[in-house]
Amino acid sequence: MRFAVLTSSKGWHVRDLERAARAAGHDIVPISFRLLRAGLGEAAPRTEGGGISLRETGCVLVRTLPPGSLEQIVFRMDFLHRLVGSGVRVINGPRAIEACVDKFLASARLEASGLLVPRTVVCEDSEAALDAFHRLGRDVVVKPLFGSLGKGMVRVNDEELAYRTFTTLERLDAVLYVQEFIHHPGWDLRALVLGGEVIAAMRRRSTGDWRTNVAQGAAAEPVELSAQEARLAVAAARALDAQVAGIDLLYGPDGRGPYVIEANSVPGWQAISAATGVDVAARLLAFAASRP
Repeated sequence: MRFAVLTSSKGWHVRDLERAARAAGHDIVPISFRLLRAGLGEAAPRTEGGGISLRETGCVLVRTLPPGSLEQIVFRMDFLHRLVGSGVRVINGPRAIEACVDKFLASARLEASGLLVPRTVVCEDSEAALDAFHRLGRDVVVKPLFGSLGKGMVRVNDEELAYRTFTTLERLDAVLYVQEFIHHPGWDLRALVLGGEVIAAMRRRSTGDWRTNVAQGAAAEPVELSAQEARLAVAAARALDAQVAGIDLLYGPDGRGPYVIEANSVPGWQAISAATGVDVAARLLAFAASRP
């Protein structure tokens, strides 16, 4: 089967997919988002990338979401919606990507599905954010609305620093995403969900940083999730319409939880494969090839 992989560069994950594809007799075609082309008003509407028709591939895998202008981002999502509407299988589809890339929308859908999420206030006004700082216990995490790998997150537990942070972000016309800090035990759980089941899980333990992202220096170790944890991870992926997802679970200091703190619709698997020995690339291709 031929798989098109939408990406921004031929990094580790694309090379790992190529390795798994060779072993299974598949073909991988990496395509830059900048090479996408769609046509209208033609007998056979065109959806192309890199000179090939994506309607003739077995499946389109979205590997990265490169930054771009608002117009570029909107067109890329429109393109994916058009692919899905023409019967092409896309993993993940645009609904999942649009939900997970937006922290507020993702958390709102998770909460609406009955999952536990940290108390959060989202606004554009620094006074409202400062009020949220006090109501959320004077210890909060300020996050970019769009972002991953723990980048751009700031923990604020001082009122003067909160004021400076919020007024600066307001002047930048940024959205203020203010979330209560969960006093966790120094680790969280990352579950990789594929096709409605957890195929790998790891504990990410940090000793020098409140963030538990591997990209920020946390150590990864394999872990077997409890039945409840696995059920919550699968429910979170389902709530976001994600066929594949990285779901992060976090316990509070009193054992409350787990909270669902993040959901990634384009999850990396380098760390979790190394920690667990699961060949995620092979599992992903097998899943994509086995579905119509």
